[in-house]
Amino acid sequence: MENTKPVKLVLEDGTEIQGQSFGAYTSVAGEVVFSTAMTGYPENLTDPSFAGQILVLTYPMVGNYGVPGEELYESISKIFESDKIHIAGLVVNYYSEEHSHWAAAKSLGDWLKEYNIPGIFGVDTRLLTKKLREKGAMLGKIVAEEDVPLHDPNLDNLVAQVSPAGVRHYGHGQHKIVLVDCGTKTNIIRCFLERDVELIRVPWDYDFTTLDYDGLFLSNGPGDPKMCAPTIQNLHKALQQDKPIFGICLGSQLMGLAAGGDTFKLKYGHRSHNQPVKLTGTQHCYITSQNHGFAVDTATLPAEWEMLFENLNDGTCEGIKHKTKPFFSTQFHPEAAGGPEDTEYLFDDFLKAVEEYKTTAN
Repeated sequence: MENTKPVKLVLEDGTEIQGQSFGAYTSVAGEVVFSTAMTGYPENLTDPSFAGQILVLTYPMVGNYGVPGEELYESISKIFESDKIHIAGLVVNYYSEEHSHWAAAKSLGDWLKEYNIPGIFGVDTRLLTKKLREKGAMLGKIVAEEDVPLHDPNLDNLVAQVSPAGVRHYGHGQHKIVLVDCGTKTNIIRCFLERDVELIRVPWDYDFTTLDYDGLFLSNGPGDPKMCAPTIQNLHKALQQDKPIFGICLGSQLMGLAAGGDTFKLKYGHRSHNQPVKLTGTQHCYITSQNHGFAVDTATLPAEWEMLFENLNDGTCEGIKHKTKPFFSTQFHPEAAGGPEDTEYLFDDFLKAVEEYKTTAN
C-alpha cells in the first residue's frame, strides 16, 4: 500500500510492535484479544460483545471481500449485528486494500474510518496470538501520533454503553417474548422473527417483571457480567416463576449469577467460529460460534442446576439448565452470524417450552 503512516501496538508488558495504519489514524486503548474466525469480519466488528476490545484477527489476509452495503429487515439490519462498529481497534497481518465481492459497497479501511476506528497491519499476528495464549488477554493500545494511557474496559459498565435506551417492539406472533438487550446481536432478533413471535426488546436494567410475557430471553453482551446488578436482580425474581427462560453468552453468565452461582474471567476467552462443545450426558458434539471472556463456575451452582454443554477444548461451562424448570442457557451463539448454524434448533426448543408452558398454565 502507498502513502501509509507508521503506527504501533503497545502491550501492557512493554512489548511494542511496529506496523502500518489503515482505517482511522488515531490512538486508542483497550483489551487486546484474538479471534481465529476465518471469515465474518463485518459480523464480528459490529458485535456489541467486542466493545472496548482491540481485536486481533489470526487469518492472514483481511479486507479482500470488502464490506457489504446496508439492508434492512423488519427495521433492523439484514447484514450487520448492530448499527455500528463496536471494537476499539483492529490488528491484522496483511490488509488487502483492493477488495472484490458482488455485495461489497466499500473497503474495510473506509468503513473503519467512518466510525473513527484505527487499524494496524504488517503485524506478525501468529506471534502476537501465541503471546496472548501464554500470558492471557492483555491491555494494550494502538498509538498513532498522540500517546494514550492503558485502560481496562472490564472496569467499565460496557453493557450500559451498548444497550438501547428504550423499549422496542417487533413482530405480531402468537408467543410474546421479552428480550433483555445487554448488547444483542441482530441475528438473534432475526431468528425470533423468522419463528413468528412478538418480541419486546428492553434495556439491560429495565424491570421486565412488570410486563406480560410468555418467555424471557437474555442476550449476549460485553464485559464483566457482575456489572449488571439490576439485570441479575430482575432475573432472580423471574427464576422464582415458571415461565421459560433462554440465555445466550452474557445471558448464560447472568442466569448463573441470578441462580446463586459465580462467574470467572477466562485466561484469553473464546472468540472463533470453530469451538467444539458437547451436550452433557451424551456424545452429541457441535461446532459453535463464540465471543466471550467470562464463564460460569459450575462448581458454585445450586443443586437444582447443572451444566448443559461443555467446551471440549478446556472443559469450561458452555451452558446451564435447571433440572425441573424450563430455564436453560448457552455460552456459545446458536444464532451464529457468522459461524456454523448447527445449534440454531435451540430457538425452536425454547419456543416449544413456551408453548408447553402456555398450554399447562391455561
